Amino acid sequence: MSTLFSLKNKIAIVTGGSGFFGTPISIALAEAGATVIIASRNVQKCRDFAASIRANGFLAEGMALDLEDENSIRDFVGEVKAKYGRIDVLVNNAVSREGFKNLEDIDRNSWEKAQRINSTGMVLITQAVVRIMVSQQSGSIINISSIQGAVGPNFPVYGSTGMTSPVNYTYDKWGMVGFTKWLANYYGKYNIRANCISPGGYGPGVAQMSGNEEFVENYKRLTPLGRFANDDDIKGPIVFMASDASSFITGQNLLVDGGWTSW
Repeated sequence: MSTLFSLKNKIAIVTGGSGFFGTPISIALAEAGATVIIASRNVQKCRDFAASIRANGFLAEGMALDLEDENSIRDFVGEVKAKYGRIDVLVNNAVSREGFKNLEDIDRNSWEKAQRINSTGMVLITQAVVRIMVSQQSGSIINISSIQGAVGPNFPVYGSTGMTSPVNYTYDKWGMVGFTKWLANYYGKYNIRANCISPGGYGPGVAQMSGNEEFVENYKRLTPLGRFANDDDIKGPIVFMASDASSFITGQNLLVDGGWTSW
């Protein structure tokens, strides 16, 4: 089993790898043996985070990547390929929440601003990486979606907090699941797998909230396991989907939600 779950000698890219979900994802891949390329526009943050992973005896590097810039995507993927010779895992984790609004409030510029990263940028980096995976006849693409890529938003859960679920977020996350299935069906013949991981509410993010206790209690009450996800809840599924432990799994959306979508 340790061999099945091992990522030794694998090269893994995590977009937004020093952020919200990116932090436990990057650590998990490194702990499983991969060399993790942590990438975002905040290159110094990525480099500092990669240094902290290396300080614990694992392999990681921080690199600059702007998913709004096609040249940046091309240069980044080329640099990874030139330095490491291959790309085994791509985790599309980066998400921009800029311009996220309700339908009645959104304007065209806000909508398109979000899509430049959450849709176009994700597609373009996948396009660049999958060409390398085709040439090496192997690869695992993991897209980080959400429970809101599987079910519609439950607006009453927010109560009187003023919180909401923007229309952009639901649109993007559903699109990501569909894109995953397309990738799986088209590139399976090249031994390339594509899967989604869709987390529910995430505890470390909730811990940063204040004044939203009503939402927290509502959410826990509507979750069969009665809690939010923690880092280990994210780390296990990532290693599973990246490794040979899931070698016959593709085109799937793994819901990591404590049962939220099971009602």
